Amino acid sequence: MTQTRTEILVGIFVLVGVICLAYLAVRLGKLELLGNQGYVVYADFASVAGLKLGDPVEIAGVKVGKVESIGLADDSARLGLRVEDRIKLQEDVIASIRARGLIGDKFVLISPGASDRLLGSGGKIRDTESPPDINELIGKLVGGDLAPKSAQK
Repeated sequence: MTQTRTEILVGIFVLVGVICLAYLAVRLGKLELLGNQGYVVYADFASVAGLKLGDPVEIAGVKVGKVESIGLADDSARLGLRVEDRIKLQEDVIASIRARGLIGDKFVLISPGASDRLLGSGGKIRDTESPPDINELIGKLVGGDLAPKSAQK
């Protein structure tokens, strides 16, 4: 009788552990069980250095979507951005790639526009800003290219 009770308790403990692991895998792995909701818009950038699939898309610091695809289009990097259905993007929004802190995670910041026309699914954001190249900036700083004009005399 005690052996059967012990086996049942161990079974319940293992089952709870498996459920906890599955929950963590979904939450930390950024898996979405309900499928892809929202609509996709595209934006071309000169560089998307450091940006990864699944990185957030934000408006005013609020997450409104994620980076769904990264590819090449001619000589530019093309991002597919999945945006929540409730968010309506104007035709003249600006998309820029930003970092949290000096070497933090990257995200796409969308600055709202003023147009009355909206981007629909498959639409393209025309105005984009690529992230600054940190190595290039450091090279210019060390090389003296960023010194003020008055200091270069």
